Amino acid sequence: MAANSDALESIRGQRRRLASRGPDFTRSDGDLERVSLHERDSDVLRDVIIAERPTRVIEIGLAYGSSALAIAEGLVSSEVTDVRHVIIDAYQEKFGDAGWSALVATGLTDTCLLLREKSQLALPQLIRDGFVFDAAFVDGSHIFHNVFVDLFFLRQLVRPGGLVILDDCNWPSVATAVRYFEVNTGWLREDLTTRTRLSAYRLPDAPVEPNFQDFRPFV
Repeated sequence: MAANSDALESIRGQRRRLASRGPDFTRSDGDLERVSLHERDSDVLRDVIIAERPTRVIEIGLAYGSSALAIAEGLVSSEVTDVRHVIIDAYQEKFGDAGWSALVATGLTDTCLLLREKSQLALPQLIRDGFVFDAAFVDGSHIFHNVFVDLFFLRQLVRPGGLVILDDCNWPSVATAVRYFEVNTGWLREDLTTRTRLSAYRLPDAPVEPNFQDFRPFV
């Protein structure tokens, strides 16, 4: 319990620091506000993780670390054991390793794995390696075909009944990509109750493999 308390204080300290002072490095003025999950939405993400109590979480997009720290807080708060948090970000170096440095400062690198490659390459390798996740958070590329490919592979990585959480579904490219899986593969939108820019989708308990003849237009 003391170890959990120390970890929580460390994570919360990093979150407070990021919200009040920002990272030591940013790519340009205002970049943190443009690309990072805002504190209120980070709190929503943390609370979803606490409610789900996953032991395996995959995250696409690290940037300055706001979402990763929120997920970490949720995992530690849940007091689940044998935790694994896999993060994919091919461009972390362009962020001055700010996000990864924030996680390193919490002392959680024994439970976190950073894959510094594009998600369309990392995700199929995780499938080949036999990884299975309880939940995913997606905040990587917002180009339609990149989001679609991310979700295609996550559909195979996230267990039946698991949860996929996305940022920026107000962007047509992101909303359209996830809409395919909602309409054609049985993903169900979850009510997050709190006002947020996040969206969450529950995968069906039994995977749905649609017949090409049953294709339903999704735009």
